[in-house]
Amino acid sequence: MDGSISATPEATLPLPDDGLYRGDGVFEVIRLYRGRPFALGEHLDRLERSAGAIELPIERERIERELDALLEALGPEDAQLRVVITRRGRRILLAEELPSQGASVRLASVTYSPSVILTGVKSLSYGANMQATRLAKGRGADEAVLVRPDGIVLEAPTSAIFWVSPEGGLRTPSISSGILESITRARIVRALHVDEGEFGLDDLLSAPEAFLASTTREVQPVAAIDDRDLEAPGPRTAEADQAFQRSVEAGLD
Repeated sequence: MDGSISATPEATLPLPDDGLYRGDGVFEVIRLYRGRPFALGEHLDRLERSAGAIELPIERERIERELDALLEALGPEDAQLRVVITRRGRRILLAEELPSQGASVRLASVTYSPSVILTGVKSLSYGANMQATRLAKGRGADEAVLVRPDGIVLEAPTSAIFWVSPEGGLRTPSISSGILESITRARIVRALHVDEGEFGLDDLLSAPEAFLASTTREVQPVAAIDDRDLEAPGPRTAEADQAFQRSVEAGLD
């Protein structure tokens, strides 16, 4: 907290702070492999872009110094690193256990309208995303897939989504459709031929296989969408997973 290292339960956040009161701030989650951060520079670049979009001043060099100290104290652990900057300027760096992920995930489509003013910003205002997950779980799924009111597929609340067309090609929503510029998504798009565009829910529901991609999930097969079963994992999902693992080995800082 603001450069002071302690056990997480002992850390305190001075109030008032609109980061807590109004979700006014930005964050990043970085994967640690044996204590080494993956794509750290890209995550901090996105943190700066998000902060700039909401006119929140940040000091990247100070954050980098504090990250170095935290990583040294943590040691060679597999974990995730959360970086939170609040409107009051508090710098919160948290080393956390990796969340448990199943071998596959079942999705339910949830209608969602992106906030244009926050599109592309990884802000603390994640209430709508979390409610979408709860709505999906209420329908017996594990996670939501967000769909615009006009029927265009976006992403999962905390993950990018890819799927395979009936012809065998990989597809994913374009950044311009209103999704976050995911770092994991970008690595997969660079490694494989992927069609990016605005695709309808019917296109996704015709897919023989699909997967989610994120910092913590890496590549996770989708077993069903709206109770329609998919091959999980399918061959294109396995190909994407292998490509991403190669990217991880090449991209550890």
